[in-house]
Amino acid sequence: PVQHFLERPVAIIVEAKRDCIPDGLGQCIAAMLGARIFNEQENQAVSSIHGAVTTGTNWQFLRLQGQTISIDAAEYYIESVDKILGILASMLFDEGEHEKLVA
Repeated sequence: PVQHFLERPVAIIVEAKRDCIPDGLGQCIAAMLGARIFNEQENQAVSSIHGAVTTGTNWQFLRLQGQTISIDAAEYYIESVDKILGILASMLFDEGEHEKLVA
């Protein structure tokens, strides 16, 4: 009786396994690629797909453009929650794009 449908933007944040950010990067990249394929199948491709891996207290951010994955070298800590929220908010809009996919 209850069906769920995906609509843009798709938001995916990957929990790091064993509290180790690098262990979550592969899963996040796979989810980002899946989000891109979903958008393309819906004829709503976007130029960039963003991702985040978190332990809950530590955060690391990724970006997929074309065939290139960029991983922010910095880890952001919960003590800087304003910075983390700013990065998450900035993922929604990118240089003139009104809609953005967050993965």
